[in-house]
Amino acid sequence: QVQLVESGGGLVQAGDSRRLACAASGHTFSNYNIGWYRQAPGKEPEFVAAITRVGGSTYYADSVKGRFTISRDNAKNRAYLQMNSLKPEDSADYYCAATRSGSYRYKAAYDYWGQGTQVTVSS
Repeated sequence: QVQLVESGGGLVQAGDSRRLACAASGHTFSNYNIGWYRQAPGKEPEFVAAITRVGGSTYYADSVKGRFTISRDNAKNRAYLQMNSLKPEDSADYYCAATRSGSYRYKAAYDYWGQGTQVTVSS
């Protein structure tokens, strides 16, 4: 079992930056690839970004590429999502998730999920 807890959400203005954190406990954090998903009201969950076990590779949705950066610190059992140049359409609940699978873009591939943290971007 891996327990994941997100933090860092809140209300920001368009153009601002925000860093989300995902704290993990339980099984060895470095055994898992980590992904960030988001879900806006009335919409399907959307893949945002993923990072491999030791951070050697990262993947992004086209909608956030160049603005968001995913990272991890295995020594601290933490993953992060740095969000820059935020837009109102980035408003959503953001979730981190863990998987041993290499299918980073598929929600069904993730075994463990956090409870989410809400980000609201005002225009």
